[in-house]
Parts: sequence; structure tokens; C-alpha cells
Amino acid sequence: MIQNFIVQGGPIYGQINLPKLRAALSALNLDGFIIPHEDEYNNEYLPDYNERLMWATGFTGSAGAAVVLTDKAAMFVDGRYTLQVRAQVDCDLFAYKSLEDAGVATWLSEHAPGLNIGYDSKLHSPDALARLRKAVEAVGGTLSPLHTNPIDTAWEDRPAAPNAPLTVQPKKLAGRDHGDKRKQIASIISEKNADAALITAPASIAWLLNVRGGDVMCSPLPLASLVINKDASVELFIDPDKVTPKVRKHFGNQVSISPEDKLPDYLGGFNGKTILVDPAGSSSFMFDTLDAAGANIIKTMDPIALPKARKNGAEIAGATSAHVRDGAAVTNFLHWLATQAQDGSVDEIIAAQRLENFRECTGLLKDLSFESISGAGSNGAIVHYRVSTATTKKLEPGSLFLIDSGGQYVDGTTDITRTVPIGKPTREMRKSFTLVLKGHIALSRVRFPVGTTGHALDALARMSLWAHGLDYDHGTGHGVGAYLGVHEGPQRIAKSPSSIPLDPGMIVSNEPGYYKTGAFGIRIENLQYVTEPVPIKGGERDMMGFHTLTLAPINRQLIVKKMLSKAEIKWLNRYHKRVRREISPLVNDEVKLWLHTACKKL
Repeated sequence: MIQNFIVQGGPIYGQINLPKLRAALSALNLDGFIIPHEDEYNNEYLPDYNERLMWATGFTGSAGAAVVLTDKAAMFVDGRYTLQVRAQVDCDLFAYKSLEDAGVATWLSEHAPGLNIGYDSKLHSPDALARLRKAVEAVGGTLSPLHTNPIDTAWEDRPAAPNAPLTVQPKKLAGRDHGDKRKQIASIISEKNADAALITAPASIAWLLNVRGGDVMCSPLPLASLVINKDASVELFIDPDKVTPKVRKHFGNQVSISPEDKLPDYLGGFNGKTILVDPAGSSSFMFDTLDAAGANIIKTMDPIALPKARKNGAEIAGATSAHVRDGAAVTNFLHWLATQAQDGSVDEIIAAQRLENFRECTGLLKDLSFESISGAGSNGAIVHYRVSTATTKKLEPGSLFLIDSGGQYVDGTTDITRTVPIGKPTREMRKSFTLVLKGHIALSRVRFPVGTTGHALDALARMSLWAHGLDYDHGTGHGVGAYLGVHEGPQRIAKSPSSIPLDPGMIVSNEPGYYKTGAFGIRIENLQYVTEPVPIKGGERDMMGFHTLTLAPINRQLIVKKMLSKAEIKWLNRYHKRVRREISPLVNDEVKLWLHTACKKL
């Protein structure tokens, strides 16, 4: 299970593959082609088979896009990847551009007047495609859908499609059987006066049917699509070889199975019927197919998204158990860092492997929940840095080490970031860390009324940084699945507006940070879930809050105590007391002694 630190991307990919792609475009009489990161299922993490953006550019991040014209090309990333893109994508072949603020559409309007630009309609949502079409047509250009992706044609050694068998997620962990879940979604369909809903998100399918898969790295997802009808019956479109006899029995007679390539024909039978489709998650190809069939389409959020995000009691209990187990592994690792990795001999790869080994020693690790971000010194300032044999640094005395990692366990998904000093930290490091910690504590302690969105809370995590002219260019919190994706919507905590309230049972991360380019990175991340609303003494409205799931020491050596208020010190001491209580029984005597010191009252 040890992760691969030989990164498959890099500048050589663009140098080798860009000419191949341009030759394929020329054969199709196209002037250019748009390459999103997303695959047909809108996955964040892709199977190797669908890493088209990496093949064309060398970029291995989890968000981005590229446009290739006959004489120029551009690579688009958001603020998380501004440093990584420069390391992986050849600047002589691609201009670096921002993905935010309609970056791709704006660039096309400036560089594609009168051109015929191709796109794969299975890789674009209709909303995103509408923006691109408007930009291209405004300058006299054309967007042309392609039946076959030219990258798939030019990619000579493309890996085989994944074919992992499904497994059953037992009711004791799921909390409900799939019959109950299907009835709940069917009632939503009926309330909207529809006949069915098209679901193309693998995580929604896994949750609805109480199954998990193995087609996507770091996420137990099956590549599949389904249609759920208003009578709660389901048509599942998946490679039949993935469905074992045990899973077929689990499905019962309300779930029919067909090969994936039969879905367009099935949708062709929706003439005059009404179907729910998510315009943010389902592809333009699906909308085009239903339009051609004469279906009545209701554009709406995936009806499974919110029920999946609101974890039930069994899922919260599973997440709690997974985090205690994972916390013990992380504590063993932090002890190792403090006692055996302070002399400059350890590098980022060794550290990441050591943490994974501690997780594997639990005997219950199914996979990592993402590839560990193991950043020493200046590499820690790269927000979504991926260590490789080419980039690894030593954990040198006088530096900071940032480790962001997580595990997939059958009862829960974890995600934790800790920042630790190697040797003696500087005053600037300690001050910056304390500012980040103040934001983390503020978001842990907040109480808020029903209906509050993450957007309304985001500034709490940034206020202390803002007061010193500092900030960070990523969201403060993302949703997390129940043995599903480590990044799950629709809830989030971020600067960008959101219409989705934080509801009881939703799991979100709390991860403010600060990154000094060329010097160090700091992030403190715990997962927490939204509690049920309860009255506050003397108050007029019931209030919700957060309960922290993640349990591991926060480095005390990096804290400037005088910068913390009494309430912040009280929160930290209570948190560390809980860490000692929960984790001590799971570690050996040497680690237990270290943990007692690491969690001492401030």
C-alpha cells in the first residue's frame, strides 16, 4: 500500500505528448482542444486510465485545465497549485494562467477568435460549457463536440480501465439499508413531480446502494452511473464483472444491472418523461442525450448529496472510532518525529512512509484517503505539494515540517494536518503558528443558529491572520465522507458564497494555514462534525456547534502563550486532556510518557 513517490507527471509529458495531440487535432480539422481535469464521473482523484490532463501537460494536481491551440497553449490552476504548476509544466510550451474568475473562458475570448475548438462533452458540465461557448462564439469561434476524445486516440500506452469488484458496506456501519435510502430518494423525486433521477457521481451511488469499490485511488469508489425511479427501483450501469454474487444478493430484485455503454440507449427511452439531473455534476453529454430523447429535464442538485452529507448515528460512531485509531497512529508518528527525526537525516519520503507504516500497523487501514502532503521547509509552503524522488527535502534543524495526511478505514475517513518544528523554531515561525492556531480555535468554539452556511463562519478562521496582514489562498473547510471521498460536498467553509447550510451530522475540516513562499508552511487541521441545536442559558435560539473528531497533539513548542486569550488556552488544554485520555491506552509506555508531556497544560 506504500504510496508511489515517483511522480508520473512533469515537463517531459508536454514535450513528448503535445505534438501527438496537435497531430490528432489537425486530422480532425480542429484549431484547438479544451482539456479539463475531470473525467466522465467528475472525480477529483482519477484512475490512471483517465489522467488526460497529466498526459498532455505533466500536471498531477487534483484541479486544473488546459487549452491547446495549434501555435500556443495555456495551463490553468487555482491558488493551491501556483508553485506546483511551475515545477511540472513546461513554461516554453504552456502559459500559466489562473483558473479562477472564468480564466479559461477569458483566455479563449482573447486567443481563439474565429477558431474551431473541440471538446469532449462527457468531461464538461452544461453550465461550464455554456460559459466557454459564450466566450468562443462572442469572437466568431465555434465549439465542436467530439464523439471520441483525441487524447484517447493519441495516448498509445493508455492504462486499462479499472475493474475492481464491489464490496458490501454493512448496515451496522451504513446505519440504514439501501432499501430505506432508495425510498428516501424516491420521495424526493416524487416531490419534484419527476419520474426518475440520473446519478453519475460514484460516491452517491456507493452511499445509496451501501457498496464500495476500488476503481479510484484513495477513495473506495466504483465507476458507474444509475437511474433511480420514483418507485425506488434502480437501473445500475456498471461493468457486470464488478458485481459479485454476494453483491447481487445484497441488491435484491429492485436493482437491475446493465453494462455502462447501455446507458445512452436507456436514456433514449425517456421521451415525455421527467428526470432530475445535476448540472454541476453530470456531463453535457448526458443532457444532450436526454434532450435528443425528448425528456423533460429538471436541473437540480444531486438528490443524494445532502442525505449523504448528513451523517447518521452509525456513521458518526464509525468516524469516531476511526479517528481514535488514526489518532494513535499519528501520535506514534509525532513521537518518532520528536525523538528520531531531528538530526537532519530524515527526508520527506521517509517521513511519509513512516506515517503510513504506523497506520498500517492498526491492521485496519484500507488505503490512504489522499496522497500525503509531506513538506519540509520551503516545500511546506506549496499548499498541495506532492513529494517525489525529484523534489524531496531533508527535515533540517531550524525548519518547519508540515504533514497533511489521512486514512481510509471501513468505518471512517480521516484527514489531519500537523506542523512541527525540526530543531529550534524562529520567532516568526512561532508567531505565525500561533495566529493560525487562534483561527483554528475560533472555528472550533463557534456556536451558530440553524441555517448558517460555512461562508458565514470562514472569516473567524482568518481574523487573527488578517489583523497582521496575512491570509491563505484555500478554503477553510471541506466536507468528508463516511468511508468515501475525503473531499465531499455540498457543504464547505470558504470565502466563496454558499447556499448550503451546515446541518447536524455534517463532517467538515477546520484547516486554516499560512504559507511563506520559499521559507515554510503552517497548517493545523482537525475534522469536526456539526452538533444538534441545543439551548444556551439565557438565550432565545437553539445553537449548533462543532464536535472535534481528530485526536492528536498540537505542537506546544510553536505556541506563543501570551498571544492566546484565556478562553483559547482553556480550549487547547481541554483538547489535549481529551487526546491524552483517548489515545494513551493505544500506545506503548514510551509514547505514553511523551504524549503526557506533549499534552501538558499550557
